[in-house]
Amino acid sequence: MELSRRDALVAVATSTAGVATAGELAERLRDREEQAGDLDGVLTRLAAVADVVYPSEVEVTESYLRTYLLGNEYDRAEYVERTGAALDELDRQGRRRYGDRIVDLSPAERDGLLREIGVDRVPPDPDGTAVERVRYYVVNQLLFTLYTSPTGGRLLGNENPPGYPGGRAAYQRGPADE
Repeated sequence: MELSRRDALVAVATSTAGVATAGELAERLRDREEQAGDLDGVLTRLAAVADVVYPSEVEVTESYLRTYLLGNEYDRAEYVERTGAALDELDRQGRRRYGDRIVDLSPAERDGLLREIGVDRVPPDPDGTAVERVRYYVVNQLLFTLYTSPTGGRLLGNENPPGYPGGRAAYQRGPADE
């Protein structure tokens, strides 16, 4: 199952106040990309983490991650910078524990690294410890975007997540009516 830019647009639109249409959101994304800083380096490392955080049947695309990263309501430059700083911490830990950056580690090593530093055990906090920031800016944001999109929601049996305009039939259909 491939995640597309449309999936990220839907996920962002469901969590973004004041956006009237997907077209307006797409226009805002183009404007924000200019403010984003080192977006390509962040996207490459986010894709490496998403590869181990997302279920194996999910294929992450660069356009999906780009839309996710630029789409929410945070101050774009600061958000990309803080996400990059959290990914820098993963790179430091990867070099220390495995001798390589996060993108150069195997999926099993990336998964092991996340577990070894305790990302799965700490609460997310944008201003907390380095590991709490990794949980907030990287892991939780990736999971939030996945599971609030219809494609990702289907993995949980919820293809009409809250805020997604799935139509009258989807609203009235019960879980057993699939």
